[in-house]
Amino acid sequence: MTLIQKMVGQGCGCDAPDHSGHITIDEALARIARIARPVAGSETIPLRDASGRVLSQSVRARAMVPPFANAAMDGYAINTADLVGDGPWDLQVIGRVTAGQAPRLPHARRTAVQIFTGAPVPDGANAVVMQEHVQPTDHGIRLTRKTAPRTHIRAAGEDMTAGKIVVPAGHKLTARDIGPCAAAGHHDITVCRPLRAALLVTGDEVCGPGAARGTAGIWDVNTPMLHAAISSPAVTLCHREIAADTRDALRTQLSNLASQVDLVITTGGLSVGEEDHVKPALADLGASVAFSGVALKPGKPVSFGQIGSAFWLGLPGNPLSAFVTWYLFGTELCRALSGQTVPKASRRHVVLSRALRHKPGRCELRLARLCGYDDLGRDLAEFDDSTHSGRVANLPEMDGMMFIPAEAEILPAGALIEFQSFLS
Repeated sequence: MTLIQKMVGQGCGCDAPDHSGHITIDEALARIARIARPVAGSETIPLRDASGRVLSQSVRARAMVPPFANAAMDGYAINTADLVGDGPWDLQVIGRVTAGQAPRLPHARRTAVQIFTGAPVPDGANAVVMQEHVQPTDHGIRLTRKTAPRTHIRAAGEDMTAGKIVVPAGHKLTARDIGPCAAAGHHDITVCRPLRAALLVTGDEVCGPGAARGTAGIWDVNTPMLHAAISSPAVTLCHREIAADTRDALRTQLSNLASQVDLVITTGGLSVGEEDHVKPALADLGASVAFSGVALKPGKPVSFGQIGSAFWLGLPGNPLSAFVTWYLFGTELCRALSGQTVPKASRRHVVLSRALRHKPGRCELRLARLCGYDDLGRDLAEFDDSTHSGRVANLPEMDGMMFIPAEAEILPAGALIEFQSFLS
């Protein structure tokens, strides 16, 4: 008998009480879902350009698909009622029909019509016999086995009926959806307009990637990393700026950006030190804050609110914290703002390849790589022994992040744990 290790904790532990006053991950996601609303506006674009866009109107089939009964194989169209007795049966071949060609004559008794894949089935025929299953004769073909009605025939409308919803509104299109839209008879479709976003990176120490650095300078990781993470066909990153280093200048910068975009993303400057100007500048602008701080590691300072009509997502400044909080909160926020319907849960369970230690208190997002399968075919996860918010060197080899329950101290090898892929 195979024993399955019981999952430790309930879910990721996001609903565990936090004594620091910060809200849980699940509550933060709930507030985003409750407050964020799709931006107004739509546009009609060619279907070929629609991958990655979000449908604002459902796509319906314009007619039956297929529009007529057609052959699913190369062979011969027959009427199975002609196959009387035990056989064999000899049928006269009276014509041929290819894809794109209409049959010239209806099917006659005890005859066959040579037919090719996709060609319309002649009236009176009710089956297609594969070419490999017939024997040629001087005047036609010989069959040695009976064929059931509807064999190798694609019925009219069996794939789509006229008016059927092929892809619903709110769906983010992929190549998997483009094919059915084309089959339904569409050249153009109506999609939500792209979400406009701005990225504002704080820190006097930040230097451009690869630029000369002073003795206290560091290369800018967040701008190129988040640009790549944010930009998509459904989200246009209109502005990338380095934040001003005074409260007044930052207030002006935030106000200008908020007047031009739907979403402002900041990194860093969320603490309460003398050099952290983001929250004071937001207060000066009368911004509303839905949450400020979440009980997780890394990324505790992550915050969300509105500056006028624009939404604001404040990410921590440390690059790993910025990366994981974007994938946890930023992607969900962009889904909501771009009109995408809520997808299926992006988290799933994987199995720990070895025992894991954790300091209780906050739910920890620990990077993990999938390293194979256990005896039950479940994904095995390998991971580092600790999380460091400023380290990104091992990101390329990681597949996603595990949600270590807030109350957990030791999870044994074989325990189930929630996991979110960076590809979801």
